[in-house]
Amino acid sequence: MQHVSTCNCRTNMTVPPVSLMQEMLTRSLTPMGRFTIAAKHHISVAEIYESELVDIEKAVAHYEQAADYYKGEESNSSANKCLLKVGAYCAQLEQYQKAIEIYEQVGANTMDNPLLKYSAKEYFFKASLCHFIVDELNAKIAVEKYEEMFPAFSDSRECKLLKKLLEAHEEQNSEAFTDAVKDFDSISRLDQWHTTLLLRIKKTIQGDEGDLK
Repeated sequence: MQHVSTCNCRTNMTVPPVSLMQEMLTRSLTPMGRFTIAAKHHISVAEIYESELVDIEKAVAHYEQAADYYKGEESNSSANKCLLKVGAYCAQLEQYQKAIEIYEQVGANTMDNPLLKYSAKEYFFKASLCHFIVDELNAKIAVEKYEEMFPAFSDSRECKLLKKLLEAHEEQNSEAFTDAVKDFDSISRLDQWHTTLLLRIKKTIQGDEGDLK
């Protein structure tokens, strides 16, 4: 009987990494002072889903949980980092409204911080692109709102690009849209996330060939 028990123990230890991480999460203590530990466990699980299992929706759920725990410790900077991960993935998954809410929330949280306010224009830019994919009029209204909320946004290259893109889209001018993107990209390199969303917007222009060349 003793031998059988030992074998069962060895068998039970053959657990996939994510299952082990889930067990750690259930054991995590979450009173004040322990939220950070729980948040880090959720980030570890999210990263496994991102890189090894490629299950983005589950990764998003764990980043959201981590953000909630960081908020419990009032670690707003760490919470924002997790939320930005969620926002980026939501936009890729075409969950635009959720992405907009996150970018607006983080933008509002950072625009009054002297150390972080420079980043706020980027978050409002991303929110505007998400609006733009859904509806051109929504994007116009959003840009005006962000300019009012954060006057520095008006003078940013991101805001000026948005206005050029809105004008090109209204005129159904695919060439003007591409030229505006190229001009911006020549100074401030656009990453894959921005390029993906801009392509989605450009494809709504009648007769567009579906590239930014």
